[in-house]
Amino acid sequence: MSGGSEGPLVLVVEDELQMRRFLRAGLVAHGYRVVEATTATEALSLAPSHNPDLVLLDLGLPDADGLDVTRRLREWMMAPIIVVSARGREEDKVTTLDAGADDYLTKPFGMAELLARIRVALRHPRGAPAPVVVDIDGLQIDLAGHVVRVDGQEVHITPTAFRVLALLAKHAGRVLTHAAILKEVWGPGAVEQTHYVRVQVAELRRAIEGDPARPRYLLTEPGVGYRLRAP
Repeated sequence: MSGGSEGPLVLVVEDELQMRRFLRAGLVAHGYRVVEATTATEALSLAPSHNPDLVLLDLGLPDADGLDVTRRLREWMMAPIIVVSARGREEDKVTTLDAGADDYLTKPFGMAELLARIRVALRHPRGAPAPVVVDIDGLQIDLAGHVVRVDGQEVHITPTAFRVLALLAKHAGRVLTHAAILKEVWGPGAVEQTHYVRVQVAELRRAIEGDPARPRYLLTEPGVGYRLRAP
């Protein structure tokens, strides 16, 4: 293990030596503690013994697919999982996020972007209570009062659109797949009805965005889903 004695502990699951060195150096330099695994077997052994605050997981492991590791970890672990992978296909992202990952970064990526994603994931860990009011640079979402304001002015949105916005707000900064949104808002029977989400997102953008064609708050992850900007 490396890094300071007080920072969050990150389990890095990566079989490529150069990538492990890159991740370890960047994380330790910013105050994180690091423990490393090079195989799925090692990761599934280290996770329960070290109880990490966050897992960085490569999908292309030598003894198993990282997708299986994600599912196994999610059976008991609530800590955020950020996948870092050379697989950039939309279907890989969707499958991994629906399996329980909190975020997905495609290699190559910069350390600044990774650190930003880590900060978001640790700020709102899986299972943590959502704040009553989410404030994102002029957009204020009162989850308890079902009120949305932009620059102090209340805006009207339908109850269904509010449920979509509230779900995204509870996970601000993280991408939610179409299927995840559909399941939470409309129920498991609607997971194929992606147009439901598109209609509500269009309504939300008309209400909260100065220019709906160039959104600042409600961002599209093409082919995957949507992300509400982090506070």
